[in-house]
Amino acid sequence: MRVLVVEDEARMAQALQRGLRAEGFAVDVAGDGETGLHLAREGGYDAVVLDVMLPRLSGYRVCQALRAEDNWVPVLMLSAKDGEYDQADGLDIGADDYLTKPFSFVVLVARLRALLRRGAPERPAVLAAGDLVLDPARRTVTRAGTEVALTPREFGLLEFLLRRRGEVVSKSEILAHVWDAYYDGDPNVVEVYVGYLRRKVDAPFGRRSLETVRGAGYRLVPDDGGEPEAAR
Repeated sequence: MRVLVVEDEARMAQALQRGLRAEGFAVDVAGDGETGLHLAREGGYDAVVLDVMLPRLSGYRVCQALRAEDNWVPVLMLSAKDGEYDQADGLDIGADDYLTKPFSFVVLVARLRALLRRGAPERPAVLAAGDLVLDPARRTVTRAGTEVALTPREFGLLEFLLRRRGEVVSKSEILAHVWDAYYDGDPNVVEVYVGYLRRKVDAPFGRRSLETVRGAGYRLVPDDGGEPEAAR
């Protein structure tokens, strides 16, 4: 397995290279963000170990650039920043895991192997279906380039449907993921919130992307035009 280590602290980079090679990995090292991004684009790596604080281009920007190019190589970010918001930022821009310094090398290798087992399926940082776009990190939703204001619950519901785009999801699945696994209120609250979303992200734009599948649940499909909402 080929791994790229992007780390500007020479001793740390050398230690990671030696340790990972001893574990059977083929390892290349880059000392700055620009070089790391170039190698990640061209090198055909199975995973990237990416420091956050890098010269020329930060680890955040390297990861963002890769994801924007639909490069889904697994990324394990390293950082001396251990705040919860720092970790959330790294994961929201598309990193697969985040490890704070100082760290256990044994844990790093275990997490790296876990990422390699998963492979590199698409995990877009920004979710889209046609001209409907949701950015979880910025907490924004746009349709046809126009920003749409949603409540936190509406945003959570739309995000869940976009992550399951094209699939039929039941009310019980939505309640468990968007409300709470132990929610015991009226399940028809899902229908109410789907209605709210239709009035905000479908109807004003003449779209019909939020579908009801009778007896099964709901499905979100791309819709860049087609019939107006009134024709539903």
